[in-house]
Amino acid sequence: MKLFEYMSKYDYEQLILCHDESSGLKAIICIHDTTIGPALGGCRMWTYDSEEDAILDAMRLARGMTYKNAAAGLNLGGGKAVIIGDPKKDKSEELFRAFGRFVQSLNGRYITAEDVGTTEADMDLIHQETDYVTGVSPGFGSSGNPSPVTAYGVYKGMKAAALKAFGSDSLEGLTIAIQGVGNVSYNLCRHLHEEGAHLIVTDIYEENVARAVNEFGAKAVKVNEIYSVECDIFSPNALGAVINDETIPQLKAKVVAGAANNQLKEERHGDMLMERGIVYAPDFVINAGGVINVADELNGGYNRERAMKKVETIYDNLLKVFEIADRDNIPHYKAADRMAEERIAKLGRTCNTFLQNSKNILKMSHK
Repeated sequence: MKLFEYMSKYDYEQLILCHDESSGLKAIICIHDTTIGPALGGCRMWTYDSEEDAILDAMRLARGMTYKNAAAGLNLGGGKAVIIGDPKKDKSEELFRAFGRFVQSLNGRYITAEDVGTTEADMDLIHQETDYVTGVSPGFGSSGNPSPVTAYGVYKGMKAAALKAFGSDSLEGLTIAIQGVGNVSYNLCRHLHEEGAHLIVTDIYEENVARAVNEFGAKAVKVNEIYSVECDIFSPNALGAVINDETIPQLKAKVVAGAANNQLKEERHGDMLMERGIVYAPDFVINAGGVINVADELNGGYNRERAMKKVETIYDNLLKVFEIADRDNIPHYKAADRMAEERIAKLGRTCNTFLQNSKNILKMSHK
């Protein structure tokens, strides 16, 4: 792998390999961009087939966080960390505290958080070594479980997508196909049910389906049937890459809006959605509620009311994405990238102006 070539292609700032012999820690911290603020992104713990796979995952996820944070209107850059190991058997206090010391050594350039394979309890251990961590236990002034907040953001974003597709942001009476009914999606279903939407659900876990059927009157279908059901909105809330050559021709929905990451298998599938006249709510815009929530902890302590008001701006952010797409005649996924890039560029110029003014003041003070 030609690391510097890859870093140059996507303009990465820093890649840190972390090793601690006594704890067995093997971790990668990747900082993609700090133009508009310190890099915020979760710490993932996973068993990778190779060290190169772990590095690539950290780099890919870090770049995604740059776009997510910028699009969400946060004054934060993008970063990510991965710990190589089995989250079911390789965790220990000394491992997470060793990782925390590496985070601390970056002096605030990277702020970590919970991610796949890590928990609130793990963040508490990291917090013993560094203040640059979010998502710790509420007793430390944290935001706690982000799932309900992520779900609320997806709900608000879905209303914006409905406005674009149907001329009204009301979801009452609409049929919404929900793929995956885990923690985030269960809370999303609750919001949709309360507004009067009709739900069709599927999940690989029968108990998740049964809960949605019993509590929300949802209709259950088999896993592979969810793509072809008659519905107004298709909501992917499980695995990524579900919008692909096989599934797109089956879709009868006018909107795709859900919490899953990396919904498009390839970028060209976003082009295919545009060709079919389907409104697509780009995943990193609509599912930003969780990162908005933990980012609020950095504002002098967590304030739920303030965080929820910020999450509600996902509605406006998606309307801006649709506006850019119409303005530039581009697919919605490209418009989301453009929105994030435009904000980074504008704030980057502001930062450069500030630095130049500071240099001029210093020069004048020495005359």
